[in-house]
Amino acid sequence: MNLLVVVLWNLVAPPAQPLEQLAWLSGCWEHRTERRVTLEMWSPPDGGLMVGGSRTVADGRAQAFEHLRIFETADGFVYTAIPSGQSETDFTSTSVSEDGFVVENPEHDFPTRITYRRTAEDRFVAIVEGPEDDGSMGGFQNEFRRVQCEGSQ
Repeated sequence: MNLLVVVLWNLVAPPAQPLEQLAWLSGCWEHRTERRVTLEMWSPPDGGLMVGGSRTVADGRAQAFEHLRIFETADGFVYTAIPSGQSETDFTSTSVSEDGFVVENPEHDFPTRITYRRTAEDRFVAIVEGPEDDGSMGGFQNEFRRVQCEGSQ
């Protein structure tokens, strides 16, 4: 009888939604170097959507900002970036797990691939890649650590 209940539950239980696997990303994250600080913030997943944003400050002046969102689709999710007022670009998920995700848009100039990989409970690496002028793949990575969101109690 117990086996039958388990089998039936597995047949009717909905699969985990892709964004639920990204719940760890909710909150505030900081990438800090000697001269530059990037703060990235994400809302918790709800209703098939996460909303995010980032701000980079260098030498006390805002240098860049980005509006971000991740929304579920039938095939996974789409990561949309709108950097410093430019046109928005969609990247489609190609891999997702409880420790990160990869999104790609081979038609975009740069980047064509973005990876978020959790390296510890309070840390993740963002890897931004795309084609260089010589045709090779290049890019950069930023290591983020969880920080208290400003204005939070």
